[in-house]
Amino acid sequence: MPPISRFTLWFFRRVVRGYFRRHFTAVRLTRASDLSALQHAEAERLLIYANHGSWWDPMISVLLARKLMPGRKHYAPMDSVSLERYKILKQIGIFGVEVKTARGAAQFLRKGLAILAEKGVLWVTPQGRFADARERPLVFKPGLAALAAKVPGGCTVQPLAIEYTFWDERLPEVLLHFGTPVQVSGQTAAEVDVRLQTALLQTMESLRGFSMAREPAAFEILQDGRAGTGGYYQVGQRLRAWARGRRFQPQHTAPTLHHEEHGG
Repeated sequence: MPPISRFTLWFFRRVVRGYFRRHFTAVRLTRASDLSALQHAEAERLLIYANHGSWWDPMISVLLARKLMPGRKHYAPMDSVSLERYKILKQIGIFGVEVKTARGAAQFLRKGLAILAEKGVLWVTPQGRFADARERPLVFKPGLAALAAKVPGGCTVQPLAIEYTFWDERLPEVLLHFGTPVQVSGQTAAEVDVRLQTALLQTMESLRGFSMAREPAAFEILQDGRAGTGGYYQVGQRLRAWARGRRFQPQHTAPTLHHEEHGG
């Protein structure tokens, strides 16, 4: 694996943080998330897999890696052709694999096993394409299950559900939920695939319930974004609040008292 550039990673994380601040109201993580494998098992051979609904998904992994596991090295696969267009990503842990070829499958297995052997964290979107969060059934490419089944001594595979939705503000919300980790040891790839699909489906269904409830108190804020109308109208609102000696509140609805930002 090519070395990760600390400076490039620092710079890229700042870019990602700015993107979320500009384009979303907030990035929210459910308080019901199971973070045990992320926070209390530094020696774990850990894979994190998520549904793949948007161009934003890789940036979600960058943000979560910094917020929840800043002391570990993180990696993710990417189509080798696309990676050649964005070579800087090679310096932050992205590695190329050929898609839809036996050689690409072998590349993914070889590099994935090497990453886990070095106690790196591997992030994967096993659907292999953009898919709506309501699409059923879930269909995975075979690589994730094949890799998990081959890890010597077993591994932990953590499901992550992601939704992008509008609540009360002008900009959308990013909603995240970590499900119960799946412990893999001694099962066949086919058995692992069924377990991983079931676990992610349950995680996505749980997040759907949180999303429909529209209750900010059920989440902690990982990253603040922008609220309010924006533009000249918000400037006018700010001036009126100042003239009346009131604190300006840009939110369309009253802000929750449960605001909490995780990490730095």
